[in-house]
Amino acid sequence: MDSVRIDKWLWAARFFKTRALAARACGLGRIHASGVEAKPAREVRIGDKLTIKNDSGEFQIEVLQLSAMRGPASVAQTLYRESELSRETRMKAAGEARALRQFAPTPAHRPSKRDRRRIIQFRGGA
Repeated sequence: MDSVRIDKWLWAARFFKTRALAARACGLGRIHASGVEAKPAREVRIGDKLTIKNDSGEFQIEVLQLSAMRGPASVAQTLYRESELSRETRMKAAGEARALRQFAPTPAHRPSKRDRRRIIQFRGGA
């Protein structure tokens, strides 16, 4: 096997939970291969440079191995190598998000009907 569809590879490498989500990300322009937006049917080869934007952040990776089958996470991590700059940027963003959560704690309980009405009124609703 010298190439695999990019949506299959992203699913096998565990960047997305389903292949449909991987294909949708390609369609929305969140996947770039060698600086060009990648369509779901684009072929991935060993050595390709990919930029992937998902809920976890932005990854800049190099493809090391090909796989069309989803396996354990430990095997999926051997399919690619993330750049140091990408890893540092994601860790910094995660640290900032943790710090922001510290200053805006989550409420102890769900809002009551009265609370929801006040929230809607505050936001400029009816």
